[in-house]
Amino acid sequence: MIDKETVPQATFLDTDEIVINMGPQHPSTHGVFRVILKLDGEKVIGSECVVGYLHRGVEKIAENRTYVQFAPYTDRMDYVAAVSNGLGYCEAIEKLLGVEVPPRAKYVRTILTELQRIASHLLWLGTHALDIGAMTPLFYTFREREEVLKIFENYAGARLTTHAFRIGGLQYETYDGFEDQVRKFCADIDRKVDEYEQLLTGNRIWVGRTKGIGVLKAEDAIALGVSGPVLRGSGVRWDIRKAQPYEAYPELDFDIPIGENGDTFDRYIVRMQEIRQSRRILMQAVDKLPTGPIMARVSKVIKPPTGEVYHSIEAPKGELGYYVVSDGTTHPYRVRIRPPSFINLQAFDQMIRGHLVADVVAIIGTIDIVLGEVDR
Repeated sequence: MIDKETVPQATFLDTDEIVINMGPQHPSTHGVFRVILKLDGEKVIGSECVVGYLHRGVEKIAENRTYVQFAPYTDRMDYVAAVSNGLGYCEAIEKLLGVEVPPRAKYVRTILTELQRIASHLLWLGTHALDIGAMTPLFYTFREREEVLKIFENYAGARLTTHAFRIGGLQYETYDGFEDQVRKFCADIDRKVDEYEQLLTGNRIWVGRTKGIGVLKAEDAIALGVSGPVLRGSGVRWDIRKAQPYEAYPELDFDIPIGENGDTFDRYIVRMQEIRQSRRILMQAVDKLPTGPIMARVSKVIKPPTGEVYHSIEAPKGELGYYVVSDGTTHPYRVRIRPPSFINLQAFDQMIRGHLVADVVAIIGTIDIVLGEVDR
């Protein structure tokens, strides 16, 4: 129910303000997302995000499944970054169990999640550019994303909702040619990113549609709890891979790109640089990939001791956290998920005020939301 005091109702032909709906069936809302816009002509003076159209009760499902049974459900939240979702969940349960994952498993996990970061950013760039009116980048980015999906398919048999990990390590050993395929992808991706930047970075239409649009200052970004490229685009150098290292990240060298102005253009540049940094991580991880077991000693029937844990990772869209409470049985007593898309959406109203209706599309795109993760 919409609060009429929050969004004043317009009167016919007797007001400067109108209220319109954008979505939930709209090609540029990136899912079943509805925005109520309060307008003064073409200028946005207020907004309200309406979510829940894709709600599936994932957290309640977790409480009615065993720890192992619930793992594949995480792949269906941010369905363009399934590997990252699975990593966060497995690490949370491993923390609850006090299990140390073997070194080889850590490195393979790192490789797969960085490939997933690149694939997620490529899909974001292609669809974001298409929203703003550039069609060519969509074909370019999906060309490279296909190479990542081939690696996932060769490893786990799935392309989109890739279930790659197990509590305690990996589902499978790597296939013959895995390292070579990753190296080949890394050898090409820098040149491909250069192509994207040639198309967009200096393009006057792209610059006009992104520079100065959706500005989010650093202090506001922190106050709103946003994370990931949205936070770093505002100039805040915060990345969980550095701040609270996990898997193989402590042994790898990489930088944290940040923006200066906190606008849509800066967030674009940050994501482009993150693709380059992910490539740098991948090359190091493949070269250092150790031999050895891929699974820790974990009971087939997982019954963590009574307690609770919160664990988060740096997913492609920001901080993905899992809060799990164990009562000592085979089912979690409580599971609460902190999805970055949902939290980052809090900044939308502040980012859009004072801009035009056409800028709504650019700002939804720059946040990079997936409604499966927002609604859960």
